[in-house]
Amino acid sequence: MNNTETLREYGLITAGSVLIAAAVGFFMVPGDLVLGSVAGLAMVLSQVLPLRVATLNMILNILFLLLGFIFMGRSFGAKTVYASVLYPALVWGIDMVLPDLTSMTGDTWLDLLCFIFLVSAGQAILFHVNASSGGLDVPAKILNKYFHIDIGKAVTVCGLVTVVSSVLVYDLRTMIVGILGTYLNGVVVDEFVSGFSRKKRVCILSDRHEEIKEYILHKLSRGVTVYQAVGGFEGKERPELVTILTKTEYAQLMAYVRRTDPDAFLTVTAVSEVAGTWNTRGHARRI
Repeated sequence: MNNTETLREYGLITAGSVLIAAAVGFFMVPGDLVLGSVAGLAMVLSQVLPLRVATLNMILNILFLLLGFIFMGRSFGAKTVYASVLYPALVWGIDMVLPDLTSMTGDTWLDLLCFIFLVSAGQAILFHVNASSGGLDVPAKILNKYFHIDIGKAVTVCGLVTVVSSVLVYDLRTMIVGILGTYLNGVVVDEFVSGFSRKKRVCILSDRHEEIKEYILHKLSRGVTVYQAVGGFEGKERPELVTILTKTEYAQLMAYVRRTDPDAFLTVTAVSEVAGTWNTRGHARRI
């Protein structure tokens, strides 16, 4: 991995950690939301141990971080070390600067929605670069890797243990809100994660197919499959180009096609995931 890619990944990890810390510090803790996360577990333990939530959060993150090194490998662990230190440090900083922070919305359900949106976006960013904020994200990633469970469902499964434990120190309403929030968190995480990996499958019929093919191969560095298609009305045979592109590449291709052949016929479908050598940039690939 070159320096530019490393900086990009750690920049994304920083952004994801900031979002998660904001969700916990400004909405979860002040709103007394016990959800399926290490912060939720810290909130439960803080009711029986003489330690603040931010301190327990740091201790639990270190313990789960060790699991990440053992089961997910050095690369995952190195990135997660950074996130696992940054995220609880940010939560601790919020707690130190605003120790008496109360609910920002004054409504439990609004706090819950704000928390879910921020924390899910942050988790998805971290998962996208094969990292996590530590805590319960680590066992969720382990379930995803070894048992092929969707990452959102894995987050939900791991979180329910924490949520159910909240009934021991909080009331039943807190547990019910926590269960609903944990489930929605998993759903939204899956939606964000699929958004990162979603691609476009583009089929093109054009009289200037050779120029378009060259543009895809050499300008976008993507592969092209060429089929011979026969029109049902005219019975005329012509090449059909099929390629899979990112959203940015798709926009570039559409702009080029509009300039080159405004009469070109295109069909576009969404692709949720692409595996194999397609993900290797730098040279044209055949798909």
